[in-house]
Amino acid sequence: MSEKKLDISEYEQKCQDILDDDEIRYAGLLDEFGTLLAGGHKPGMTIRLSEAQLESVSKELASRVSKRKKFDEELGHVKYSASRREHVVIMSFPIYDNVIMLVAESNVNIDRLAFRVISKLGRQWGEFVGE
Repeated sequence: MSEKKLDISEYEQKCQDILDDDEIRYAGLLDEFGTLLAGGHKPGMTIRLSEAQLESVSKELASRVSKRKKFDEELGHVKYSASRREHVVIMSFPIYDNVIMLVAESNVNIDRLAFRVISKLGRQWGEFVGE
């Protein structure tokens, strides 16, 4: 997949639009190393992690997203991934060499939330995953 340079200001707005969803606590665009490029916490909401822990989780998530790409030819591109934990759901949406990371309420319907997020990412999202 070709590397594309994303308009960070566009993704800042997309993350803010995603944060408008009542079930989302955090929405951030991460680079391939897990560095936050846009977005962040919903005002007044916590995600149960310290900043150091969030940085560690972000790095691990970005690494996992990158590693999954090696199976794209055989299995197809990853549309999104989700991990349901006791207190939160963490989701990832690959975008070229970057990833949108979400932290949502633990009782969220993952597939419905994914559909809402993909709608907010816009029509061009399909390009990022090879559609």
